[in-house]
Amino acid sequence: MRFIDWLAEAGVSLWQILPLVPPGPGESPYATLAAFAGNPWLIDLGRLAAEGLLEAKDLVAPDFPLDQIDSAAMKAFKGPRLARAADALVDGRNGELERAFTAFRAAHDWVEDAATFIALKAAHGGQPWWQWSAGLRDRDAAALAEARVRYAREIDREVALQFLFDRQWQALRSYAGERGIRIIGDVPIYVDRDSVDVWANREQFRLDATGSPQAVAGVPPDFFSELGQLWGNPLYDWERMRADGHSWWVRRLQRARELTDYVRLDHFRGFAAFWEVPAGAQDARSGRWIEGPGMALFDDLKNALGELPLIAEDLGVIDDAVVELRDGIGLPGMRVLQFAFGETPEHPFLPHNYVEDSVAYTATHDNNTTLGWWQETSGQVRDHVRRYLAVSGQDVVWDMIRAVFASVSSMAIVPLQDVLCLDGRSRMNSPGTSDGNWGWRVRVQAFNGSLAARLRGLSTLYGRIPQR
Repeated sequence: MRFIDWLAEAGVSLWQILPLVPPGPGESPYATLAAFAGNPWLIDLGRLAAEGLLEAKDLVAPDFPLDQIDSAAMKAFKGPRLARAADALVDGRNGELERAFTAFRAAHDWVEDAATFIALKAAHGGQPWWQWSAGLRDRDAAALAEARVRYAREIDREVALQFLFDRQWQALRSYAGERGIRIIGDVPIYVDRDSVDVWANREQFRLDATGSPQAVAGVPPDFFSELGQLWGNPLYDWERMRADGHSWWVRRLQRARELTDYVRLDHFRGFAAFWEVPAGAQDARSGRWIEGPGMALFDDLKNALGELPLIAEDLGVIDDAVVELRDGIGLPGMRVLQFAFGETPEHPFLPHNYVEDSVAYTATHDNNTTLGWWQETSGQVRDHVRRYLAVSGQDVVWDMIRAVFASVSSMAIVPLQDVLCLDGRSRMNSPGTSDGNWGWRVRVQAFNGSLAARLRGLSTLYGRIPQR
């Protein structure tokens, strides 16, 4: 909430976040065992103590690293405390909270399956669901009923953690809204094979009788990798999804709207055509393009949910079909300034080529920080930056921030690392690598008045402070 106060002081009206899901391998928020669930590691223990679910002694924490998350140490400290708080809620220590918990459980049909999956996965020592007994693997009614009795406490605890996350997140979102700040969420196009989303909805995916994928997702060779990226996610059975009005996607976007004000659709081009890689391939080069669901999906979403404030992540290999789908739906696309330089004057990411219905970025979570990029890029690119922006390059990060703020794009987004002028050691993610990502941590000292004033100055100058 101090961060929200600082954003308001800085005249910032949009806060874009990474997916809020429980993170997967390598702490990636783009891999999760439950795409509808929230990340319990974000729960504030202090608020749990204020509500009588923890004691004051539970808040005495060790000294954690200031600039990088030590996930193992954090989980060792926080895990037992979250479990105690969840048990206290289930056991009725706070009666008012217990009533709200019961209402949450009844209103969210996804939470029972998610909690059951998490409990069963823990009971199986982390094994993937396709290695469970046939009854649980295939969701036999009798086997599931027996498991829900056997692991009732563990399931209740997981549901309680989802309630506590949701309660705290909604309070934060409301606090932001009162200060004129809207939140942009992020929905990855694919889900993990070893997830409740696939386990509980196998008919929606291209799997064989044992749950093995017939083909997997990825992207062809590109700027980030000459081998392409082999994501390995199971592919949707789009024909099956279309037959029931894309109900799974309707529920997924409905959940996203419960948590955020806008939704960024990651890998939007996959809705026009997706890269299908044969199961068992060593890399993504052997894949091929397959036609995606196209407008039919978005027609069903609109019919079920009304107008959705979506943003298309239209980076990568973009062809006429992707542009036609994006424009046909009426979605803003992305313009990333780092990608613009060293190219021809016609490059769409150069600000003079922007259109109003777009979102301008200095960089994204998959790029180096702007300072790190500047330090590593070629002399030719640096020369282009200096000439294009008419700057010396001495303050290049803020020169780039100024450029996206000054553009005609209706939204301008700047990674916090760029606002702080941090180098590549603070990079969020390096695509194609599994270690050392998603761990950057900001110090509270960053939220100071002078930095807020500098941001507000640009927002005021370029008319980016909305009238309340």
